[in-house]
Amino acid sequence: MELEDISFKVIGAAIEVHQHLGAGLFESAYQECLDHELKSRGLFVEKELVLPIKYKNIEIDRGYRVDLMVEGKLIVENKTVESFNSVHVAQLLTYLKFTGCSLGLLINWRSTTLSKGIKRVIL
Repeated sequence: MELEDISFKVIGAAIEVHQHLGAGLFESAYQECLDHELKSRGLFVEKELVLPIKYKNIEIDRGYRVDLMVEGKLIVENKTVESFNSVHVAQLLTYLKFTGCSLGLLINWRSTTLSKGIKRVIL
């Protein structure tokens, strides 16, 4: 499946979840529902994927945790914040670098209109 097709399906699934739940829940609730929605649409999803950090000659096992990786190609980072800031983008760029993925989606579930709360980040 092509990356743009995956992205389109993830955004559609996220909008579906947001339409049913609305804004105001914890990030973890949206993540669980999005995970379910993506899997019900036939996508392979890894949740809370642990990324080790390599520093000199050591590897730190619990360095970072990716919210969702879809089809091994796209990373989804869930937030419930007033608005995105540069730290959120930097975090997602780091995940993209460590995984070798080239596209990630920041999703701000706190947005009243979810389409305005989705930011594509390209490495």
